[in-house]
Amino acid sequence: MTGGRPNENQEWVSARVDAWVETYKKSMLGPVILGVVARHPQLTVSTVAEQVARETGWQITERGLYRTLKRLEDSGLLTSTEVAAARTGAKRKQIRLTDLGSEFLAGVTENLIDLPPSGS
Repeated sequence: MTGGRPNENQEWVSARVDAWVETYKKSMLGPVILGVVARHPQLTVSTVAEQVARETGWQITERGLYRTLKRLEDSGLLTSTEVAAARTGAKRKQIRLTDLGSEFLAGVTENLIDLPPSGS
């Protein structure tokens, strides 16, 4: 497209890519969070979404974050403990990867593929 409106094919492709990206994000959010927690073991719940956004560019709703964290914790892949926040003493949940979570993350990572650049 050169400066004008997209043609019908470009609109179709753009819509399909957008739909695929949303599906990919939903299916990969759990493994992405596990990876973030593995790389940053002292994260609190409030900083998980920030770190995911920093590493992926994805924005996560608070509802989506809490649902995914609960599912990961219920599955035994994450564990949380309450810790006192610096200066205020307010309770914060600190998230840690469990051994099962590490195994799961390794299995997912092992099965990811990198697509070659187009035209290769």
